[in-house]
Amino acid sequence: MGATEGRTRGAAAAPPGLRTRMPRDERRAQLLTIAEELFASHGYHHISMDDIADRAGVGKPVLYRHFPSKLDLYLAIVDDQGERLVGAVHATLDPFREPAPGNPAGDLDALAVDGLAVIEGIVRAYVAYARAAGRSAALLFESDVMRDPVVRARVLAPDTTIAGAFADVLVRITDLDADEALVVARTCTAVGRAAATEVVRPDGGATADDVTRLVPRLVWRGVRGMLRRPLSGAPSAPGGSATGI
Repeated sequence: MGATEGRTRGAAAAPPGLRTRMPRDERRAQLLTIAEELFASHGYHHISMDDIADRAGVGKPVLYRHFPSKLDLYLAIVDDQGERLVGAVHATLDPFREPAPGNPAGDLDALAVDGLAVIEGIVRAYVAYARAAGRSAALLFESDVMRDPVVRARVLAPDTTIAGAFADVLVRITDLDADEALVVARTCTAVGRAAATEVVRPDGGATADDVTRLVPRLVWRGVRGMLRRPLSGAPSAPGGSATGI
């Protein structure tokens, strides 16, 4: 789609007489916000730098002073969204990095109780991010530029960071070594991504409550089987296996 069609589809450009000078940081933030909205609504390939400059009411030289190319602009938006997602998940994981007050280090029963809460927290963080980001969540979860290896690496970078943090927790509560824990953690982050995508589907997917209730329990059934030892007092199913949630 050409720039002319893109401009017709978007909001009208600001008349030259209404264009105002902004401090550099403020202008950069404005351009990011406008570009994010356009990319999220129409996709990377259907938006040109002309479209973004016109929507912002600036000339293209101003836009290129902040971002050398459309790809640089897109990656800046992806990085910003990724930081928001990682921040949300880290806030969930932080309480589980150390034993809770009153629980000595190595208290595996206490950590095992926390296991489901950790997974629930991760899924809730993914879902909450997606709901808050709205259409912009598509830039991380449904990017139309994933064939570009640079974009793909940046889009998936938040999942890599999250998986590493979750793997550290898994090593503490399971018999998994670091490499095995990372495989499980990557699977869990993929589940979190899928859960978030389900919630923001335009055709009406599952509700956030449904996703955060069902998905963590499904994942926990598998992780619980790898705990170093069963929960104290946990009821056992016939055959000696502990019942899962």
